[in-house]
Amino acid sequence: MEKVKSRKINRSVLIKEDKFIDSVLRPASWSDYIGQEKIKNAVSLILAAAKKRNECSDHLLFYGPAGLGKTTLANLVAKELKGNLKVATGPALQKLGDLAALLSNLENQDVLFIDEAHRIPKSVEEMLYPAMESRQCCLTVGKGLASRLISLDLPAFTLICATTRPSLLSNPLRSRFGAIFKFDYYTIEEIKTIILRSAKLMKIKLTPEAILSLAKASRFTPRVANRLLKRARDFAEVNNFNLIDDNVIFETLKFLAIDELGLETGERYLLETIIKKFHNRPVGLNALAAVSDEEKGTIEEIYEPYLMKLGFLQRTPQGRVATEEAYKHLKIHTR
Repeated sequence: MEKVKSRKINRSVLIKEDKFIDSVLRPASWSDYIGQEKIKNAVSLILAAAKKRNECSDHLLFYGPAGLGKTTLANLVAKELKGNLKVATGPALQKLGDLAALLSNLENQDVLFIDEAHRIPKSVEEMLYPAMESRQCCLTVGKGLASRLISLDLPAFTLICATTRPSLLSNPLRSRFGAIFKFDYYTIEEIKTIILRSAKLMKIKLTPEAILSLAKASRFTPRVANRLLKRARDFAEVNNFNLIDDNVIFETLKFLAIDELGLETGERYLLETIIKKFHNRPVGLNALAAVSDEEKGTIEEIYEPYLMKLGFLQRTPQGRVATEEAYKHLKIHTR
């Protein structure tokens, strides 16, 4: 392998290019959407029934780890219903006026997609209840004795909420969805198919061994697989490689400080902290966050789901412990 050549790259150009490539790689039809077959079939049935009755679809709730296709499926639902997709996030809806402005701009058959729905404030969330049930937007104008309630009629629309923390959603909100779907991690074969499709769209040549190595490091997540594919393409272009083989993938992962299973520096350090500093005795989340200098949300939402998927981490009533598989992967001898 030749030594990596130094080349200054404009970061803003890379970001713009990545966003454009992401839009190209996003599936535009049901046939392009790979994986999550049970969810696809169930959603297709709901949409077909709604179209047959000439009605809007029931409201849908998607939950699961980030990068598994929740936003993409929301896009496909909007296309299937032939409506516009309006996108918002929970953190952006901090005031009643924020949600009211969003709801009042909806048109018939529109799909409103709210990501990170667990971060919607309780006061704002309550405005969604009448909007979901009776298509009413209720606002209180004025203060004290001069206050009055204004009710606005809303067009037929479908609300799709996505969250990585379903336990943080209130029961009143969760109960108003017509269907709730959990997105699971993809299989290696599904990820390989996604990489092949993306490589074809990006006009990249890969060996079968390179595709497998990418799939193994993708964390069973399409978004990560596409991101690693783009970085491998960058590495190959800078070093004038016409074909991306297993060595190119190895060097790319090494440059990104990612191991063959997709573990990043923070995750490896987390496991090492449990094993070495706490001698693999059960450790609580607060203590683990303090010692590893990571936010509790990062550990719970990003690190733990994948480490548990690999079988490297267990959550017990007493705390977190590393497994024998973690010892083997980190090449740490057990006591």
